[in-house]
Amino acid sequence: MKPTALIAEDEPLLAQALRAELAAAWPGLDVLATVGDGRSAVRETLRLLPQVLFFDIRMPGLDGLGAAAELADAWPTGEAPMPQLVFVTAYDEYAARAFEAQAIDYVLKPVQPERLRRTVARLQQALDVRDTAAVPSDEALAGTLAQWRKLLAAAGEGAVAPGAATPLKLIAASEAGSSGSTVRMVPIDEVLYFEAADKYVRVLTAAHEYLIRTPLKQLLPQLDADLFWQVHRAVVVRSSAIEAVHRDDAGKQHLTLRGRGEKIPVSRLYAHLFRAM
Repeated sequence: MKPTALIAEDEPLLAQALRAELAAAWPGLDVLATVGDGRSAVRETLRLLPQVLFFDIRMPGLDGLGAAAELADAWPTGEAPMPQLVFVTAYDEYAARAFEAQAIDYVLKPVQPERLRRTVARLQQALDVRDTAAVPSDEALAGTLAQWRKLLAAAGEGAVAPGAATPLKLIAASEAGSSGSTVRMVPIDEVLYFEAADKYVRVLTAAHEYLIRTPLKQLLPQLDADLFWQVHRAVVVRSSAIEAVHRDDAGKQHLTLRGRGEKIPVSRLYAHLFRAM
């Protein structure tokens, strides 16, 4: 059977160029669909179950990172192996450095044929290994999830210029429900978790809720990774505040935190953090 792929790119000319270059570099590849936004990418990927995804990082609405994170949770692992994921990004020295540092493949736009051929060769090798190696499905899934985590981390790092992120000690935020005319200086030591919500990020302490406008992906590089763990594409928690990890009948995990009563979902991408628990 032919290998299959899906392209998610919001600029039609660039999508057309990528498709044409793929046809030249990988004649046997069947591109099942080309979509222009993250929501369509999630919907069509789950419908078609392609083997390779080429996702533009920046798309309107749900971006490539968000689409990938949603797919990681929604992918029907019993029906097909999770696909190989490649991010497509406009040339940017910080993004390129981040991907190279992780030894991860990516595609630059405008498309560079030689670069794309190297990516195609690695994808073909990965698919051949997956198809011929007698690897238990659980191990194969864990390996794919690890690769996706590296990709998402590199893409997030590439959005922030080196030196732009300094460790946070205080967060300037408005109190939830207020008019926003008063800015509170919230000590980072009091924060239990952050949650992305619409145009804001919620900042939760044991007793209060605040709002900031800084996107979660820009906030993450300013947090101590040992103290704050990302457990979902929209949630980062203080690790020392985790009280318990629960698993429901469907196998999905959620957390409870000391000082908070709500349940916090754990994405499949980050479930490995609690394997020993």
